[in-house]
Amino acid sequence: MKAKDFEEKFDAGEEDIIDDLDLSTARRPARTHRHTPAMTSD
Repeated sequence: MKAKDFEEKFDAGEEDIIDDLDLSTARRPARTHRHTPAMTSD
């Protein structure tokens, strides 16, 4: 599917687009990184 066709389908909002997405390569970039808060002294 061309991007233009996908965008029109998305913008119309009448059809479910989830079947048109390739979720096998989807990732959450910051998922593995965990932030540890800095310890501060008062």
